[in-house]
Amino acid sequence: MKPLPPGHPSPEASAMPATVRSFFDPATSSFTHVLHARGQAPCAVIDAVLGYDPASGRTDTRLADAVTTYIRTSGLRLDWLLETHVHADHLSAARYLRDRLGGRIGIGARVWEVRHALAGRYGPFDEEPYDHLFGADEPFRIGSLEIRALAVPGHTPADIAYQVDGQLVFVGDTLFPPDVGTARCDFPGGSARALYRSLRRLLELPPQTRLFMCHDYPPPGRAPVSECTVAEQLAHNIHLRAGLDEEAFVQMRTRRDATLAAPRLLAPSLRANLGARP
Repeated sequence: MKPLPPGHPSPEASAMPATVRSFFDPATSSFTHVLHARGQAPCAVIDAVLGYDPASGRTDTRLADAVTTYIRTSGLRLDWLLETHVHADHLSAARYLRDRLGGRIGIGARVWEVRHALAGRYGPFDEEPYDHLFGADEPFRIGSLEIRALAVPGHTPADIAYQVDGQLVFVGDTLFPPDVGTARCDFPGGSARALYRSLRRLLELPPQTRLFMCHDYPPPGRAPVSECTVAEQLAHNIHLRAGLDEEAFVQMRTRRDATLAAPRLLAPSLRANLGARP
């Protein structure tokens, strides 16, 4: 696993055609990633984070502005703003970045199930925050990189993981670093059983496959981890120890979810990310 100092981008990978630059937001324990093919301008931002202070109602664009600076100074062109799911713990900076750099916002097509389930509590959702809805396992390209939007429901029904050239995957809210475990499934439409099957799909990829995190909640003394491998997850994930079958995982995940508090920014995140007017 590769540690990442809080608030700083990770080093760029140098051994693969795909280049990834990762930025960590310590306030929400979230990663924003910039992806492009080495030597090419087209790029994507995955899970862009916008800071938010609930006391004042003010947004904080410092991380999004750092991403903007990186894209501009690197001579990149923003083609895609990719969301792995509807975030319930932070506001998305996708529209902020689109307004400044262009590009299209993409998310899984089952987001409409999430909007329908939450409209009564957080709606009405008058705005359309997405430019493209990915079907299950839909292929697309970013420059020469071949991407596939893998359907990985469980955390929500609409979760998508973005697989790049069969070598790396942005896993969203499925897996966390091995010493943190797996994502919760107690939001409307979530399913621990579906998550288990999505996790098995990811962990059946080749062991050297690089998995880029959406979140890390590091214990004291450890820096945030932006990525790990399938092999590291299989060997060390605390929620997926060897021999843990589907029924045991569902029971574990359900018991654990019952003890978790709601995310601090739940209401403002869902309202903003699903398209409610300010």
